Amino acid sequence: MTVLDQTRSTRPGHGTGILSNLIGAISAWNDARLTRKALAQLSDRELDDIGLVRGDIDRMKF
Repeated sequence: MTVLDQTRSTRPGHGTGILSNLIGAISAWNDARLTRKALAQLSDRELDDIGLVRGDIDRMKF
């Protein structure tokens, strides 16, 4: 018996935009996470040198 799956699109490349958007969002989230982690490891003096205080790290939008 043959079963046809008609829930999938036959158009090439269909759905790749959604996957690309998801991968981009995950990548951006990870970059922001790594940046916050690196900033959190700096001393208060080092943060002051770049014009930040410790409380600014969590409020930053990347």
